[in-house]
Amino acid sequence: MDLRRLEVFCKVVELRSFTKAAEAALLSQPTISEHIRSLEETLGEKLVDRLGREVLPTPAGQILYRYAIRMLRLREEAIQAMAAYRGDLSGRLILGASTIPGTYILPKILGSFKARHPSIQLTLRISNTAEIGGAVLRGDLETGMVGSRWKDRGLSFEEICSEELVLAVFPGHPWVGRHEVGMEELYGQPFILRQRGSGTRMAMARVLEAHGFDFSQLLVVAEVGTTEAVRQSIKARIGISILSQQAVEEDIQRGSLAAIPLRGIRFYRPFYVIQRKNRQLSPLCEAFLVYLRMESREISAP
Repeated sequence: MDLRRLEVFCKVVELRSFTKAAEAALLSQPTISEHIRSLEETLGEKLVDRLGREVLPTPAGQILYRYAIRMLRLREEAIQAMAAYRGDLSGRLILGASTIPGTYILPKILGSFKARHPSIQLTLRISNTAEIGGAVLRGDLETGMVGSRWKDRGLSFEEICSEELVLAVFPGHPWVGRHEVGMEELYGQPFILRQRGSGTRMAMARVLEAHGFDFSQLLVVAEVGTTEAVRQSIKARIGISILSQQAVEEDIQRGSLAAIPLRGIRFYRPFYVIQRKNRQLSPLCEAFLVYLRMESREISAP
């Protein structure tokens, strides 16, 4: 079975479009169609359904996609292993990360790693913690960096670094200028939360509940999908929130947001590298994790 045709098939499934797959693969749309038709003839099964402008895999196509991904990954690992044998690193590394490490931690580390190994290709997929965990568990990602851990027999968690969360309010809020506020004062305040599955939300809830705070009694006025949306919502005076210090550091310096200490509480939360248990990592991924462990010593909160 031709690996190039399998690669094209996977692009069609992932992008749900012949046109987008052609652009991504640098091929013409008729060529993409011919690759799919040839695969269907070889296997004797219809692999995709064309539903208007959208293309979806048939049940047979879903089965082939799972095996095709594994075959293409094995090819990539073989290429990387031979490159490593020659003393060089090459190939493609796809990493996942939740919002904070994906936005504020990994880009700089990936940049310096890429500078050391110019031949490699890097892809960073950013989503919430739960979705990154699912992708690693399914095998879509070799590894990921997330801001919370949970019980899962299929995943391993390695603490890699940490950061602090802060209570952020808008300028003009009655708490601005106060040395600290009591935890009980959070009740009744309009509060903005990240969506369920967010590592920031899980870490915040865990710390508050450990101090006897009833998280369910927060006056939640908005649930949003990104840290950036939380920042902008606070600036718009919709409410207050607890979020990454790295995400609001520049706002605090400019005075567009203020950080207020909570009496007796510090929100330190670790970041974890996650892997699927018993999965053999590619040489490139192994090399990156060694580099990440070395670099992460400089970014952990005290």
